[in-house]
Amino acid sequence: MSHADSDVLIIPDFISYCQYPVRSNPHGQGVASASENWLLAGAHLSAKKRHAFLGLKAGSLAAMCYPDSDKDRLRVCADYMNYLFKLDDWSDEFDAEDIGSMQDCVMSALRDPKGFETDKAVGKLAKCFFGRFVADGGPGCTQRFIDTMVLFFCAVTEQALHRIHEDIPDLESYLTLRRDTSGCKPCFALIEYAAGIDLPDAVLNHPSVQFLEDAANDLVTWTNDIFSYNVEQARGDTHNLVIVAMNERGYSIQEAINFVGDLCKDTIDSFNSVRRSLPSWGPEIDRQVEQYVDGLQNWIIGSLHWSFETKRYFGDRGQDVKKNLAVKLLPKKTQNSVQKPSISITLLHPLLRFLSGIMLITLLSYTINCLFFPSFSCIVNTVSPRLAFV
Repeated sequence: MSHADSDVLIIPDFISYCQYPVRSNPHGQGVASASENWLLAGAHLSAKKRHAFLGLKAGSLAAMCYPDSDKDRLRVCADYMNYLFKLDDWSDEFDAEDIGSMQDCVMSALRDPKGFETDKAVGKLAKCFFGRFVADGGPGCTQRFIDTMVLFFCAVTEQALHRIHEDIPDLESYLTLRRDTSGCKPCFALIEYAAGIDLPDAVLNHPSVQFLEDAANDLVTWTNDIFSYNVEQARGDTHNLVIVAMNERGYSIQEAINFVGDLCKDTIDSFNSVRRSLPSWGPEIDRQVEQYVDGLQNWIIGSLHWSFETKRYFGDRGQDVKKNLAVKLLPKKTQNSVQKPSISITLLHPLLRFLSGIMLITLLSYTINCLFFPSFSCIVNTVSPRLAFV
């Protein structure tokens, strides 16, 4: 049986092809533990989500992506990484309106971390880590972080609309959108922060530097789409380059994975080529540019190795998958696969009849109030219960 027809998927060997050195910050383990405790204390996760979060190991990702940072700056980076993954999970659960409310809260905290007050966990956490960022971050990278967070929220709102309408974008539209839903751009602003540099806008806007940023972003996100494909297809998610390629080009799963893998390898080659031909801005700026591009490289290779450490994509089999590059296709989850509480059908029928009567009375009462007291419906519709815990 060929791989195209098999339930075993073969993923490309990106680490061997990439060949960048991977390094981990010596403060990584202690910072990772402290950052996990920080997020758990502030996010109010259920027992199930707490367990999943502890398998994430975002602190390990931060240690590999910012290997030269001092302890305090690494802590800010690790806190943001943990926070970003929670934002990503929350945004997957919300519709566009709820994401807009979350965006308002987060951006208010980022624009005024000292003065902004909120009782929402999503705002309190942002206020906490970004208050430490602005204390010693340069004005340029601070503004870039804020601006790219706006792009992130705009993109995940568009992603939510695609999800609601069960729409899969075309390949070109997806590639553009994915650069912002990835959350990589704020993480690249953290490269400057972690290194204690603040590059001029003219340098970061240079076409060669922009190309390197986009290439690093694409490599992190496209490889992630391959690694996360299995768990995402199982739960019906379609915001994934493998699925987009299958939909647009009629590829099998393995053909789509190979297609994305070839894109990644071509992009690695292009990153290396453009890096060798960067212009000069003078000795001091050139030194900072080298630090920044090293940071992009650290993100490329660090995210690859982390993908096999975290339990987010391969569960406990990460190291085995890293070695053998084979993944067994998961079955798609259905409503029937969800554990239902065991209730006697004899007891259930009277209960349902009782609840149906209550619902009918409530609906009639609500309708009468809306007809004769129009302001009543406005009061009811001002609360968004899904945002109550955020």
